[in-house]
Order: sequence, then structure tokens, then C-alpha cells
Amino acid sequence: MNMSPRIPVVDLEDGWRDVLAGVAKLKRILDGSNVVHFVPDEYMHLYTTVYNMCTQKPPNDYSQVLYDRYKQALDDHIESVVLPSLNEKHGEFLLREIVQRWEKHKLMVRWLRRFFDYLDRYYVTRRSLDSLKDLGWSSFRDLVFDKLKSTVATIVIGMIDDEREGNLIDRALLKNALDIYVEIGDSQLNYYSDDFEQSFLNGTTDYYSKKAQTWILENSCPEYMLKAEECLQKEKDRVANYLHSTTEPKLFAAALFELIDRRAEEILNKENSGCKVLLCDEKTEDLARMFRLFSRITDGLLPASKIFKEHVIAEGMSLLKHATDAANSRKDEKKGVVVGLPEQDFVRNVIELHDKYMAYVTNCFQSNSVFHKALKEAFEVFCNKDVVGCSSAELFAAYCDSILKRGGSEKLSDEAIDESLEKVVKLLTYLSDKDLFVEFHRKKLGRRLLFDKNTNDEHERILLSKLKQFFGGQFTSKMEGMLKDITLAKEHQSSFEEYVSNNPESNPLIDLNVTVLTTGYWPTYKNSDINLPLEMVKCVEVFKEYYRSDKQHRKLTWIFSLGNCVVIGNFDAKPAEFVLNTYQAALLLLFNEADKLSYSDIVSQLKLSDDDAVRLLHSLSCAKYKILNKEPSNRVISPEDEFEFNSKFTDRMRRIKVPLPQFDEKKKVVDDVNKDRRFAIDASLVRVMKSRKVLGHQQLVAECVEQLSRMFKPDIKIIKRRIEDLISREYLERDSENAQTYKYLA
Repeated sequence: MNMSPRIPVVDLEDGWRDVLAGVAKLKRILDGSNVVHFVPDEYMHLYTTVYNMCTQKPPNDYSQVLYDRYKQALDDHIESVVLPSLNEKHGEFLLREIVQRWEKHKLMVRWLRRFFDYLDRYYVTRRSLDSLKDLGWSSFRDLVFDKLKSTVATIVIGMIDDEREGNLIDRALLKNALDIYVEIGDSQLNYYSDDFEQSFLNGTTDYYSKKAQTWILENSCPEYMLKAEECLQKEKDRVANYLHSTTEPKLFAAALFELIDRRAEEILNKENSGCKVLLCDEKTEDLARMFRLFSRITDGLLPASKIFKEHVIAEGMSLLKHATDAANSRKDEKKGVVVGLPEQDFVRNVIELHDKYMAYVTNCFQSNSVFHKALKEAFEVFCNKDVVGCSSAELFAAYCDSILKRGGSEKLSDEAIDESLEKVVKLLTYLSDKDLFVEFHRKKLGRRLLFDKNTNDEHERILLSKLKQFFGGQFTSKMEGMLKDITLAKEHQSSFEEYVSNNPESNPLIDLNVTVLTTGYWPTYKNSDINLPLEMVKCVEVFKEYYRSDKQHRKLTWIFSLGNCVVIGNFDAKPAEFVLNTYQAALLLLFNEADKLSYSDIVSQLKLSDDDAVRLLHSLSCAKYKILNKEPSNRVISPEDEFEFNSKFTDRMRRIKVPLPQFDEKKKVVDDVNKDRRFAIDASLVRVMKSRKVLGHQQLVAECVEQLSRMFKPDIKIIKRRIEDLISREYLERDSENAQTYKYLA
């Protein structure tokens, strides 16, 4: 039987002598001496020597001794070579030396671990000892790093400050030096954060505190913000170049606090260059930079948005004052009345102002909700002010009216009209009295549909669709019905003309065009039951007969005040055609039977009220076209006046439209809206109480206001009066124990 040869026992000192020889050669290689690197045989000899010394049976198992001597060899090398070389260096040279020594130390540990690999894999693992890598790195940490870490941190921070001052530094050296803090803790960042980062952040705070204090005194607001933004970007670059990524948020926060947060008020309100001045001078780039900086600090945008809001309010109030001054300058000095409403200029300027500052919100302030809110609140301030006695609701309605009448004074294209209407509707969201706008707009829509032959129904529908989109169908339902009525009226007219052609005996021998409207859709119009001339009576009867044949169960109510007629006047010079209101035409037709009539004759024959008679007679005898001669010849209509057909009348125009002064319907519109508001408040109160059954006064008022604020801002006093009215009508009752609590009565 063959027996394997016995392996001789390796003596401790003999074996360690071989290991030390390998360590000595490794040191020479690392120092750059001209030494041949380890060949495989040398490596295997060292590995085998350690292996044999660890696998021999006790008492020749030298595993623990080798473990201890491994660390001692590293410690001896550090104390004899590394520390003396480091003690000779200072500043950046020390930094470079420690980086080189750390790199060599890592290589030395890696090679020694190869020689002692068996010890590391078996003995260390079984005994739960520190690995040879950890043991090797702890030598450097304990003997080198712990002694020099404060010095290294100071050198690194000094180099970073030099870079902040614009000097060039060795970034690679800094990165390698800071990597030691990370690697020495085996990628645990406690050494990096405790021994470097905290000192670095404190230094950053001190550095930027001094810089900010100097810059804020020496520079304007835009210059200061530019420097601050550049500094913050450079700090980010530093993290990317040589600092650990976890430092970025802390570093950025420290710099931001010193540069912006601590001096936010000084920056925003800096004399001659602060936020208000930037807005006045339209410095959009600087405003965008201000937003970027202040958006990074807690509640930093609120002071800026407040300044923005105040600036927009000031701009809006300036427009308001300008419009008021312009209107006052156009007043007739004698009568003291406004000759022309300034609504177009004012609303157009408000639209331009909104476009301008909405662009600021979108582009400079990145559509931030804080600035959207500030813009909304600012426009709500001056968009709800009156201009020379005209409410904003009336002004916006008048502006829409001018736009829809063939593009307004600018004669806008279809695309421009669409764009203008879109902008007006956006502004309407700032109005508190939206229901008042609806009523004014409905009045003007009615006049456009009835009297303006050039009305573009498509534009009207576009505006209604935009209003419906923003405010809901309830906002536009009546106006949509008005447009529908006009379409149906054209069909009625065609049917009526066909009826007349089929019934020649009913032909009134006058071109008659009747528009049938639905009462619920249209505004209420003032009307008087005047005595019509026979020619007109026949026309009315013919249409009634036709309508009864088609719509038996519907009642017609004639509104003659909205009608107009074409009347031919035979004058001495030449005939003339007059486009007249129905009342004007009826009055002139009286002069077919008499050459001269007194005021009282006209009033009694037509059954006119005095107000209507004065308006009609003034338009025909005292205005531009004097179709009637008046005695006495003055501009005041009185009951003693007499009127005579002016046969000498002449005008270069063949067809003349004689205007009739309109009633001031503003008061009636406001009264109608207030009446509707009372109904809306009643309905809201009943809705809330029906769902809640029992509710306190303050809660009821608050919920009512919330429900109605979409259309108008209800007056708290009126709500209280409506509650009392509902109690009197037994919809509600007060709680017997608490007068501030209401109960719903089913």
C-alpha cells in the first residue's frame, strides 16, 4: 500500500520570515522601485506557507498568531513609512500625499489578503473575527485618518472656498480625498458626515452669510439674484464633481437659506430695484429668476405674489381712473350727462392688462397656483368697480354688444371676434354680479336679433357656448331660446307669406314682417296699447287670423314699441322714405287726415302717455329731421304746442332713419335682477333646509352664500330678510329653545 509523504511542519519563525520577505517585496513594488512583480511561483509559495501554518495540528496551528502579525505588519509599515512622509507635508501637498498613501495601502491590503486568503476564508469566518480587509483598513483609520481627518477637512474646505472665489483647484484630488471618508467607513457615511460634511456645511453657511451681506448692499436686486442663482448652480456642480450625492440637498438648503431665505424681504423690497420695480419695468427675465429662487423656500412665493397682486390692482385702478377722467371730459357742460360711454376703451384695456399679466403668470411664474390666485383676486377688485355710474356688468355687456355688431369699431375679422369673446368670458369669471351681466347682455342680444340685420348668428352661438362652458346651462338657457325663436320666426314668416298668397282677400297690401317671440325667453319690454291707424290695424288682424289657423291655443301679445315701419313722405321738393318706430309712424299717419294737430289731439287720438308723446314729438319736430313744424318754435314739448306737417322738408338722403330716444332701462334691469335674486335666495334657503331639516343661522347663511356665489354675491341683510319672509310663509320656523336655530316645515 502506497503512503503519501508526510508534509514537514513549518516553524513559526521560518514561515513568518518567508512572509515578511514577500511583504518587503510588495512594499518595494508599491514604492515604485524597479522590482519584478510577483511571479506565480512566488505567489503560490507565500500562499502555501500561510496555508500550511494554518492547517497544522496544535500546537503548530499558527492561525491566531498570523492574524495578529498581519495587522502588526501593516501597523509597522504605517508607523515607519506612511506617518513620517505625511508629517513632512502641509496643505494641498498633504492632501495629495494622503490620497497616494491611501491608494497604496488599499493595494497592499488587497495583495496581503491574497497571501492570507486561507486564513481569511476559514479561520476568520469560524471565529467571527474582523475580515482581513476590515482589519487592514482599521490600521489606516486608527493610525492615520483619526489623526489627520480634521486637518484634511480644513484643507478641503479651504480649497472649496478658493474655488468659490474663482480660483482653479484640482477637483480630482478633492474627490479622491473625500472618497477616503466614504471608503474608510466601508461605504457607511458616518465618517463622511461626522468628520467632514458638518464642518463643510457650517463653513458654507459662514461663507454665504458674509457674501450675501456684502452683495445685498453693493448690488441691485436683479444683480443679487443673478449671483445667488449662479452660486446655487455651482454648489450643485460641486456635488456632481467631488462631493457625495447625499450632500446636495443639505448644501443647497444651507446656501439657499443664507442667500435668499434670510434676506427675502430685503430682496423683494429693495429700493429702486425690488419686485415692484421689476414689475413696473417689465423685467420678465428677472421676475422668472425671482420665481425660481423664491419657489425653493417655504412660503417664499406668498410675499412676491402679494406684491404682484398689489401691482396689478394699481394698474387696474389706473385704468379705471383713466376711463372715469375720459368719461368726465366728454360730459356736456350744460347738461352734465355723459355723451359717450367709455366701455369699449376700458374693457379693451382690461383685456390687454389681463393678457399681459396672465403671460407673466404662465411664463415668469410657471403657472403657479399662488400667482393665479393673486391675479384672480386683483382683477376681482377693479372688475367690480363702477365707471361713471356704469357697473362692470353693464360695461362688459356693452363691449360684447359692440364686438358682435360687425366686429366693433375695429371691424374685427371672424377669428379676432372669436378671440375677443374668449377673453371677455374669462374676465367675466371675476365679476361678482354675473346675473346682472346676463340680464344686460340679454337686453342687448334682443335688440341685435330684432333690429340688426347684419347680426351673425354664428358669433352669437359661439359666445353662448363659451358662457355655457364656463358658467353652466342655466346661465344661457334663455338666450339660447331667443336664438331659436329668431330661427322659427323666419319659418313663420315664410308660412305667413304663403298664407297671404293663398288668400288674396286677406292681403293687407302692405309688406308685413312679424317676429313671434316666446315670452319666457325674452326680456320684458315697455309697451302701450295705442290706437293704431286703420292701415296697421288691418295688418294686425290678418296676422292674427293666420296665427289662429296654425296655433289655436297660443295667445299673441303685440309689442308695438319694438316694431318699425317704412313710411313715404310726399314733400314739395321730392318724396322721402322714413324708417320709423311704429309709434312714430302712427303719429305721422295722423297728418294724412289733418294738416295741423295740437298736442292734446295727438295724445287723445293715439291714447299716448305724456312721456311717450313728448319723446315721439321731440324726435319728429325738434331733432335732426324736422318732419313736423312746431309752434312755438323751441326745443321743449309742452301741452299747448301745435304741430303741422312740414311740406318744405328736404334732405339729400333718399332713405332716412329717424332715431327715437331710448328709455334708460338700466334701473329696470337692476330691479328685475334684484327681484330674481330674491327668488334665488328663497330657493337656496329652502333647498338647504329641506336637506338638513334643522340648522343654525350662521351655517344656513354660509351655505346659501356658497350656493349662490356662482351667479352673484348675495347681501347678508337680504338673506336675513328672506329668512324672516320664509318664516312668515311657514316654510321655516324658529326652534323654541334657540332662536338662532331654524327648522324646516314640510
